[in-house]
Amino acid sequence: MDNNKSLKRNALLIAVLSSFLTPFMGSSVVISLPAISHELSMDAVSLSWISTAFLFSAAAFLVPIGRAADIYGRKKIFIWGIILDNISSILGAMAQSGTFLIVCRVLQGMGGAMIFGTGLSIVIAVYPPKDRGKVLGIVLTATYIGLTLGPVLGGIMTDHLGWRSIFLSNVVIGLVILITAIWKIKEEWAEARGEKFDVIGSVIYVLSLVLTMYGLLRLPAMIGFTLLIPGIAGFVFFVLWILKTKNPVMEIHLFRNNRPFLFSNIAALINYSATFGVTFLISLYLQYIMKFNAQHAGLILIAQPVVMAGFAAITGRLSDRIEPRILASAGMMSLTIGLVFLVFLDDQSSLHSIVLNLMFLGFGFALFISPNTNAIMSSVEKRFYGVASGIMGTMRLIGQALSMAIVTLTFTIYIGRTAITAEHHPNLLESMKISFVIFAILCFFGVIASLVRGKIRKDEAPLPK
Repeated sequence: MDNNKSLKRNALLIAVLSSFLTPFMGSSVVISLPAISHELSMDAVSLSWISTAFLFSAAAFLVPIGRAADIYGRKKIFIWGIILDNISSILGAMAQSGTFLIVCRVLQGMGGAMIFGTGLSIVIAVYPPKDRGKVLGIVLTATYIGLTLGPVLGGIMTDHLGWRSIFLSNVVIGLVILITAIWKIKEEWAEARGEKFDVIGSVIYVLSLVLTMYGLLRLPAMIGFTLLIPGIAGFVFFVLWILKTKNPVMEIHLFRNNRPFLFSNIAALINYSATFGVTFLISLYLQYIMKFNAQHAGLILIAQPVVMAGFAAITGRLSDRIEPRILASAGMMSLTIGLVFLVFLDDQSSLHSIVLNLMFLGFGFALFISPNTNAIMSSVEKRFYGVASGIMGTMRLIGQALSMAIVTLTFTIYIGRTAITAEHHPNLLESMKISFVIFAILCFFGVIASLVRGKIRKDEAPLPK
């Protein structure tokens, strides 16, 4: 019993630390983008690639890595992911050009995929279903704490130590996680050990995803359509391949015969597509339009993740008792309302209204994500936890990449490949407005996807007194 308690405690610890690491890094980098742009002479479109490159890479490799973790061991893949993340962070801190920094972010994405695809599935494997919502709430709270501290500490480090210190701080956190995983976690999880890894399917999947996502980013140029056609064709071939393969990289029946799993993942995809770009845009708005420095902008941006962190554990516990579909759908509707208000943001908007809206968005996101995650992981068998975790993470990362693709597209149309100077501020506001309109429409369809998923459990437990 003591060993079991120790295993649960240590598994939860590394999941919490790793769930803090990547959002902390991501939100820190976002707040430092104007400083990076100034030092490395990057234009508006190239600047968006610092965030997008990470998302592209992580999304492309997450499903194959999740499958590899089920076969070869989740802890092993997790440890190598932390090592790769640390190496790429050191290289990023040394970057002397925007191109090299983007390459480092691609490597960070690969390491992030190895972390995303294993950390959560390890926790799910050691905790019983009755505690799953509570544990997921704790892990997701760590994610929101990372999102909360990222803008604040990132802004302070950018203003006083330079943006490179953000990458070095990532190394320090990574070393703590690495030491904990090696010395405190002795067990290994590989429920699919002995099964053959689908190399061909993995290659088809990665190439198809990269072509499709990059094609979307290059729209409306002709090269965008040129890349989209083979990308979509590749996905068709991928589906045909995994239908005839004995041990495919992705279990298609998880989608075909599991309605809650299918629509919960669709809801997650839409959610992240509609929300991830908000922080990026508001960060630029605060620094370019409202003239705040990085530190002050970071303090303002924490309004959203603070509320997310405060409610994530609560909604996670509630989803153990209340049908997740109800909570998640209410959260998605709240996000839709918040995004509609952002459409009316202009250079005369008050700081008070911005902070209140960020807090409202944070509440909506917390109400959605913990119950939705519980719904996904509770709808599959234990031997598919790694794959399910990988698919769920892929939906998140593809959604985030799509969100940034929307932002990049509007930047390309309204600003172009030029630095964001005072004369381009009206164009920046216009691109933001169009992005928020698209986000709000997406979120409305997300409400529908969330509602039609069906029940995870047959009978809803009564509300706790």
